[in-house]
Amino acid sequence: MKQRTISLLLFWAVLLGFFAWDWSHSEPVNLRLEADIIALGSGKAPTGGHCSAF
Repeated sequence: MKQRTISLLLFWAVLLGFFAWDWSHSEPVNLRLEADIIALGSGKAPTGGHCSAF
């Protein structure tokens, strides 16, 4: 039981450490430049923002 607890704590520490590193090194997402959610066969170019961004 003690080994499992240590393993779980190590897993969560590594996961949270990775998220912290990723968020500190990534640029913010610009929702206006995201592609449409569904644009299959519409002939629209994959640029622009989602309707929820307005």
